[in-house]
Amino acid sequence: MGAIEYYSYSDYIQWEGNWELIDGYPLMMAPSPMINHQMLASFVLVELSNSLECEECIVIGEQDWKISDETIVKPDVVMICNETHDSYITKPPKVLVEVISKSTARRDEVTKFELYEKEKVPYYVIVYPNDLKAKVFKLKDGTYDKVGDFTNEVMYFDHLECKVTIDFKQVFKRFR
Repeated sequence: MGAIEYYSYSDYIQWEGNWELIDGYPLMMAPSPMINHQMLASFVLVELSNSLECEECIVIGEQDWKISDETIVKPDVVMICNETHDSYITKPPKVLVEVISKSTARRDEVTKFELYEKEKVPYYVIVYPNDLKAKVFKLKDGTYDKVGDFTNEVMYFDHLECKVTIDFKQVFKRFR
């Protein structure tokens, strides 16, 4: 029986292609996401960016979040505040969005759900392209509480430094 290999950030930055690293285990991301996946992520990014009412926070897409030397993820969209590092995100995002694809559904719904909850990300949004629906979770007393399913509604993210919203009617409009 062979030894199980664990990897770190210094290994990760040398790899070609799209990868994530969770607890030292490399996870290859799917090849370029489908166009609908990218469009939805872009529409969410635009909605968040356009509603953002402060200068301490920014909204970006597909940026490495280095949680530890053994755990690096690349969420679809994040809102980060007071970040000072240039190469990767160092603090838990205030709002984190993953757009589900067939090949990553379990990872987004289970593995990353638990990871983001553990890392105390205040809001986790999972977007379902085939259903034109988003599930929004809010961290409450250390665990995620489901806020609801959104299809045509506006989600108001409360208790954050900056006011921000996502109008899901606008996000999904082009796909109806």
